[in-house]
Amino acid sequence: MTTLEIMGANAKKASRFLMTAGSKKNAALLAVADALRAHCDEIIEANSADIKNGEDAGLTPALLDRLRLDKARVDGMAAGVEQVAALPDPVGRILEGKTLDNGLKIQKVSVPMGVIGIIYEARPNVTSDAAALCLKAGSAVILRGGKEAINSNTAIAKIMRDALKTAGFPEDCVALVTDTSRASATELMQLSEYLDVLIPRGGAGLITSVVNNSKVPVIETGVGNCHVYVDDSADPDMAAQIVFNAKTSRPSVCNAIETVLVHAAAADTVLPKIKAELDKKNVEIRGCEKTRAILGDSVIPATEDDYAREFLDYILAVRVVDSIDDAISHIAKYSSGHSECIVTSSYANSQKFTACVDSAAVYVNASTRFTDGGEFGLGAEIGISTQKLHARGPMGLNELTSNKYIILGDGQIR
Repeated sequence: MTTLEIMGANAKKASRFLMTAGSKKNAALLAVADALRAHCDEIIEANSADIKNGEDAGLTPALLDRLRLDKARVDGMAAGVEQVAALPDPVGRILEGKTLDNGLKIQKVSVPMGVIGIIYEARPNVTSDAAALCLKAGSAVILRGGKEAINSNTAIAKIMRDALKTAGFPEDCVALVTDTSRASATELMQLSEYLDVLIPRGGAGLITSVVNNSKVPVIETGVGNCHVYVDDSADPDMAAQIVFNAKTSRPSVCNAIETVLVHAAAADTVLPKIKAELDKKNVEIRGCEKTRAILGDSVIPATEDDYAREFLDYILAVRVVDSIDDAISHIAKYSSGHSECIVTSSYANSQKFTACVDSAAVYVNASTRFTDGGEFGLGAEIGISTQKLHARGPMGLNELTSNKYIILGDGQIR
């Protein structure tokens, strides 16, 4: 057996333990949270090596921000694990129930997935978030992070495994693939004998590769080509603040916006206000000819590719549109189906936008930065699903379970 096959077999065995772990899962998760805090310095030291390697490799400031851990972020990771522990157990919920005419009692009950594989990139907090969610949902997890965060991920995974063992759980409830070569990712995608589902979390290239090559069922997450449409009835100051927050509060994450669409009737008033806010963070604007006519030559001419890109940086594409229908058509063409927003004072337009825009999260007068499991009250999330099966939007605990039917009889035969 290969190293990954052995890891898969061990995870499958651990998953059978988790099926009946019940409330003991909460004690184990709290032990993990305590361990993360107790070993904070160790995690930060490992992360420092990743940051240095990232700087040497020429990672952008935005990507380095995704990678960086400090005491506050490690404490946030621990708090996220505690939040998951405090949530209701998603396993064993009776989703439906009925009694047939023949006396059979049928229940549809939520159950663990089994073994979940997660392939992700340069965000080491995903290691603890994903492991905690999978454990609470009763599943073992095999994690495969990117090379950029290998030192951080290795430290975090070891701390979690040691804490689980101390709490009486199989340490193989959580496993980390330390080989960051392409070959290990490819092998994980083929591990259908042991993995029940595979979840990619990262950029478009990673997600496309997993979707196209995996023999394991895939839940597609994450690419965020998100939009704000500023309607002709929008409050200009509200629009400027929403755009500023959605673009600059953390541009390297998937719920940050990449394009702003502005109704032509509001453009002369709204665009200068938006630019004044964006200038505070030196955001590069790439705009259409109408945008450049209003804002001047400091705006770079936008290309078709700019409207299709997830910049993950202080760069924003802008287009002036003639109507809400044009905005909806633009979003339908370029959006990744993640999060979109309309800023408007028109109830009719808000209803049209929410009905016609086919994304996982659609906002009226609020920043797209709220598309997050924690902000939605789901606790830590495994990612944002942009597909329609098996889950859509922030994937919390309930989305990490499957179901089975339990049928109770007293001798019925057919």
